[in-house]
Amino acid sequence: MSDLILHHYPTSPFAEKIRLIFGYKQLAWKSVFIPMIMPKPDLTALTGGYRKTPVLQVGADIYCDTALICDVLEHIGPKPTIYPDAVKGAARIVAQWADSALFTAAMAYNFQPAGVAQVFAGAPVESVQAFVADRGAMRGGAARMASADAAATYKSYLRRLANMLHGQDFLFGAQPCVADFAAYHPLWFTQERTPALAGILDATPEVKSWMARMQAIGHGTPGKCSAEQALQVAQTSTPASLQGEVFQDEHGIALGSAVVIAADNFGLEPTEGELVAATRTRYTLKRSDERAGTVHVHFPRVGFTLKKASA
Repeated sequence: MSDLILHHYPTSPFAEKIRLIFGYKQLAWKSVFIPMIMPKPDLTALTGGYRKTPVLQVGADIYCDTALICDVLEHIGPKPTIYPDAVKGAARIVAQWADSALFTAAMAYNFQPAGVAQVFAGAPVESVQAFVADRGAMRGGAARMASADAAATYKSYLRRLANMLHGQDFLFGAQPCVADFAAYHPLWFTQERTPALAGILDATPEVKSWMARMQAIGHGTPGKCSAEQALQVAQTSTPASLQGEVFQDEHGIALGSAVVIAADNFGLEPTEGELVAATRTRYTLKRSDERAGTVHVHFPRVGFTLKKASA
């Protein structure tokens, strides 16, 4: 199997989710750092437009969205599992809540003025303005939750996590599952990147103890990889075979059609390509790029829209 290459940057919360899963499963991986904001020419050469962080590359297969990346890593390294049979459905539901509602409230809280001052300490004003504009574009112009509302919501969510942790080490028992990794990463940002605001965690000591257990998992031992090396890997590799993939048509769009896939609510940049698979859980587009060669770009069904490309 080709190397696991993670395209990310150190302060990305969603990347922290995946870095910890690498550590939990003791999977070897390589690290490619990408910019925090657009443009991201090396990344979009691989994805065709998708720009959110992180992206997982395995040879000429490009996996978008951490929900899908979690599934891929579970397939590659099934033990220890992040989807215990007894709680698989509930764990996925909590993970989806954490990646959306919890993340939104936590980051709106983290990016009040005291948090911004720490995140961008020493950075020129232009950098801060560029980041704000970039994230505003990712929201499609939608307003961010007010910090006071975010604080109230965040506190409520922390209490719910504390309730789940009462009498056990992790959210669903003695071992971490996908829900733990999803719930941890926005709280990690509060604790590590905006410590001036981390007092919000003090009211839930069960959560703080759980965070220490999660942090202790670590990231394993990543290797280094340049963006150019990653592109060369894609160009000299062949996407994995799709034979045996069962086509599930929900849109009346045939395989082989030119289509566009985009996230449905955040980071709306589209990716266009040839639809070569549409399974129960994911879509796969085939596309070619001068620098990356022919790649397959994979997206989860949940959270993404599929449309025919304009003629």
